[in-house]
Amino acid sequence: MTAPDTPQSPQATPSRPTMVLVDGSSYLYRAFHAMPDLRGPGGVATGAIHGVVNMMGWLREHIDAEHAVCVFDAKGPTFRDEWYPEYKAHRPPMPDDLRSQIEPIHEVVKLLGWPVLEVPGIEADDAIGTLARVAAESGHRVVISTGDKDLAQLVNPHVSLINTMAKPPEVLDIPGVVAKFGVPPELIIDYLTLIGDTVDNVPGVEKVGPKTAVKWLQEHGSLAAIMAAADAFKGATGENLRKALDWLPQGRRLITVKLDCDLDGHVPAWPSLDALALKAPDLPGLLDFYTRFGFRSAKVEVERLLRGDAAGSGATAVATSAKSSQATKAKPKSDTDTGDLFGAAADASADADGATADAPAAPQGVQVDTRYDTVLTWPVFDAWRARIYAADVVAFDTETDSLEPMKARIVGLSFSDKVGHACYIPLRHEGPDAPAQLPLDEVLAKLKPWLEAADRQKIGQNIKYDTHVLANHGIAVRGYVHDTMLQSYVLEAHRKHNLGDLALRYTGRMGLSYEDVAGKGAQQIPFAQVAVDRAAHYSCEDSDLTLHVHQTLWPKLEAEPGLKDIYQRFELPTSRVLQRIERNGVLIDSGLLQQQSHELGQRIVQLEQEAYELAGQPFNLGSPKQLGEILFVKQGLPVVKKTATGAPSTNEEVLEKLAEDYPLPARILAYRGMAKLKSTYTDKLPLMVNAETGRVHTNYAQAVAVTGRLSSNDPNLQNIPVRTAEGRRIREAFIAPPGHFIVSADYSQIELRIMAHISQDENLLRAFAEGQDVHRATASEVFGVPVDEVSSEQRRYAKVINFGLIYGMSAHGLAKNLGIERSAASSYIERYFHRFAGVKRYMDDTRAQAKAQGYVETVFGRRLWLPEINSPNGPSRAGAERAAINAPMQGTAADLIKLAMVAVQDTLDAEGRASKIIMQVHDELVLEVPEAELAWVTEAVPRLMASVAQLRVPLVAEVGSGPNWESAH
Repeated sequence: MTAPDTPQSPQATPSRPTMVLVDGSSYLYRAFHAMPDLRGPGGVATGAIHGVVNMMGWLREHIDAEHAVCVFDAKGPTFRDEWYPEYKAHRPPMPDDLRSQIEPIHEVVKLLGWPVLEVPGIEADDAIGTLARVAAESGHRVVISTGDKDLAQLVNPHVSLINTMAKPPEVLDIPGVVAKFGVPPELIIDYLTLIGDTVDNVPGVEKVGPKTAVKWLQEHGSLAAIMAAADAFKGATGENLRKALDWLPQGRRLITVKLDCDLDGHVPAWPSLDALALKAPDLPGLLDFYTRFGFRSAKVEVERLLRGDAAGSGATAVATSAKSSQATKAKPKSDTDTGDLFGAAADASADADGATADAPAAPQGVQVDTRYDTVLTWPVFDAWRARIYAADVVAFDTETDSLEPMKARIVGLSFSDKVGHACYIPLRHEGPDAPAQLPLDEVLAKLKPWLEAADRQKIGQNIKYDTHVLANHGIAVRGYVHDTMLQSYVLEAHRKHNLGDLALRYTGRMGLSYEDVAGKGAQQIPFAQVAVDRAAHYSCEDSDLTLHVHQTLWPKLEAEPGLKDIYQRFELPTSRVLQRIERNGVLIDSGLLQQQSHELGQRIVQLEQEAYELAGQPFNLGSPKQLGEILFVKQGLPVVKKTATGAPSTNEEVLEKLAEDYPLPARILAYRGMAKLKSTYTDKLPLMVNAETGRVHTNYAQAVAVTGRLSSNDPNLQNIPVRTAEGRRIREAFIAPPGHFIVSADYSQIELRIMAHISQDENLLRAFAEGQDVHRATASEVFGVPVDEVSSEQRRYAKVINFGLIYGMSAHGLAKNLGIERSAASSYIERYFHRFAGVKRYMDDTRAQAKAQGYVETVFGRRLWLPEINSPNGPSRAGAERAAINAPMQGTAADLIKLAMVAVQDTLDAEGRASKIIMQVHDELVLEVPEAELAWVTEAVPRLMASVAQLRVPLVAEVGSGPNWESAH
């Protein structure tokens, strides 16, 4: 077996073949709750099916087994129900969406080549225990795949457990059981008897948890010895032990897995194991199954295998026994790295209808013949330079000494002109074993004509970063035609977009990770110190995999004209403009920030003293525990909400509620706000000034938000608070150089305008067409008064309603926001929907559409996936429904600002203007403008922003200017 990501993975010995026993019932429940709510044709639930298929694929991928069986609980009672009628009595009924997936799971597991077993009258655990005993006695090494702690009692020198849902997968042999539970396998039954099993409703000794159980067993050696010495146990635990003495033998009986079940009639020729041989997948059967249940890309993989196409070897799609050779690559040049959904194989699963764009399930372990060259001589360099000039398209990558784009310098370059073929040019590797390398300046000089040639087509992964790196060396890269990160982002924004995940998901290939070559944590070395042969393989893989991923993704985009347009007209041009904006940077007044920091520090001290006085004692304002004691014990304030541990919460929402009536919570909130401003902005920003440019250069992450919005980091310039005077003052430190102005151009009420366009509501359309104050017009409709008689309070209510409904605000939320009764809030919403019937119709239709297809779209066709829209979990589903309503508006606004950025930058370039865009903040563009161009910019930029698209209502951009960012508003 090859399992580099599970170093303790159970291995078959030369003399013992392996049998894998899968606790199918354990996995189908856990898969159902761990996976998103995927749906197949007709809306049938498929999440648990995906999860189980993934797990079976992972096992077959990583364990060489001659025999195997997947064991499920049969319907009906078992012998334990006869022993103890209350057994499992508290378990909730099985969700309908899970019940409907059980038979399909049985079917697909069989099609994948696994024998399936369910025996009426006994539990899956007992069948597994019996099979494990017989297999071990017949000379097998037994691996039990489960997440159930009860089965740890089965571990012995020939039986181990593996939990594939742990990350990394957890292996329990005898030492592993001791390390995890504190007792050896032979004492697990006694251990579980003492602590009980709440899931199965098997009581233990009251108030005896794992620590006490381990302590008792270590001191006495067994449950029997503990019971014999019960009179000597002191205190409440001793009393509880004595009360449980009559029950414990029954509890132990219930917890003990039977090893002698009669499987005759269920396992052919029992006790022979010949019938449990692991078989080859039934490809025609899988093709039919994947077609029926909407496993679109898995179906493509099976079709490829049926055609005999070797490139389609698919472990997740068909659970073949292909082997993978390296851990997943985690290249650190991606905008996003979202969490895994289901252990080791989850990310390849979501190809069901309504789950993702048609992405292939990862054919793990695909083998590609590779030829990687290390370029150390001019003849080899010249040969490769000729190759890249001759190629139609080339993927290339930079290896650097920093992840900060403006500071990174090249250590080496790699190029790939054909899948499996690549070269690495080491340029700045150092150390006693580093070979002689070609001089960096000369290499870059020879490559510069190709790099700067617009007609030489190039592919990259997160091309914005590499463009910065080469710009640091005086090279302006042109000819980038594709970015694999953005291709993936457009196809399925809600998934991972780093190169390692893309390669695994779309090509089935896994390569070296950065940590594989450079080490981890404190032991990590600079890339320049990585051995050249190791660095060459890693970097060649980067370029090779990028090319391979592109060849898989690009046809998918070409097959979806709307998504192809988003990629080519929105994302690629935006990437180029963002690189320019980041490079421009913004000038800040460090002296002013230091002054503000000093003033904030004084105010923080003052607030601290005021809090002490109100509390009647000093305390740590940053300690939730101490604050809770002051507020709820000493001062007796009402408990608004509790934490998961049962303690009174002191989070911001709670303090805001308490601050309405009590002064101390108000001081705490003010203190927290001031402290955040000081630590995040006034202290930090001056330290982030680039020494070479004298400016602050943020990074705009383009592939993070599923709505298409950009995010800013290092520093985050999009999150500077502007609701307080202190927050607004921070923007005063963003300044124009002498002879220049800061210009801010901001779309006006953009999401409300988009709501009017999408909903086609007559009243909203009329209000915008006539240039009315839309909040005043809404108040007029809701409160039934003429527009010119709307009060300021009525307008404020209407504004909250307008924006609240865009974000899916409920009557409860509106009541809380406005400080009114819920009945009044419900009445306002009812009146709003009566007067704006088009908005209500849009919301209802959008929810239904999202549930049917799993996504919604922006006006321009960007696909916004909602994996939880059909979730059985109520809060998750409600959140997805709110997102379904808001996402088209937020996403369309994101699309518009991207079009605006591109239009403004193209116009600046076409006219040879010196003005430059220095920030993008949600719906706002910020420019640095020479005084001579101020009049032109303040006229042209809002006009360009308003003309990038034609909606049913006019787009309006408001503009302001001044010596700093704050004064431009």
